[in-house]
Amino acid sequence: MSARDEWADALRHVPPEGLEAFLTERSGLPGHRANLELADAFATVADQSMILRFANLDDEYLRFCGTEALGVLLTEGGMDDGVVGLARRRASDDLWRVREGAARALQLVGDTRPDRFRSIVDRWTTDEDSYVRRAALAAVCEPRLLTDAATRATALRACSTSTDWIASLPADRRSDPAVRNLRQALGYCWSVVVAADPATCLPIFDAVRAADDPDVRWIVRSNLTKARLRRALDRARPARGTPSGARPGR
Repeated sequence: MSARDEWADALRHVPPEGLEAFLTERSGLPGHRANLELADAFATVADQSMILRFANLDDEYLRFCGTEALGVLLTEGGMDDGVVGLARRRASDDLWRVREGAARALQLVGDTRPDRFRSIVDRWTTDEDSYVRRAALAAVCEPRLLTDAATRATALRACSTSTDWIASLPADRRSDPAVRNLRQALGYCWSVVVAADPATCLPIFDAVRAADDPDVRWIVRSNLTKARLRRALDRARPARGTPSGARPGR
């Protein structure tokens, strides 16, 4: 039995009035790592009213749990505007863990409803809020979800659109924390997408490597430190005519 299943079994025996205390005492906070397995378990056992209530609580971990569990509502209940809107607001939350919860919520949708998942990702990656863009990008650039061509295309589109967005911003906008957070995500997301589909994505990434923009150059350098991208480049060199001893371009 997995840790998530063990936590889910335990949660089923907790009375509703004791649930907040149970989760808080086992949250792992304060600390470097929240109890993600417990949050995953909450998403599997909570009903709609409980999910919505927790997603609006002030407590960081409880709001994180409720936010992640919104993915269950989006999966089972359809694209309800109220739930999608709440997930979007949590993607731009003041608390970074809650923002992570929004990305994890989308991944729950992606696990079983990839059509809905791709629709939300495409919508969020054109949002004016860089935090919302970042949540969509982090959600879709997950290896377990990149098993079909349509989702890989969505992930590539998310990377390209978000990189172009940053490059289009004036210098005074780029120091905004949300923009920096999006840039940080792009610093690894390209490597995930290229590794999932090198034949399609490497030519696009080559164009990004040629861009003369300081933030785009940072994104490229960061991705080139990732082993998965270096392996993809190494495999592609014979076919692309690159000398075997050449180093990746800057």
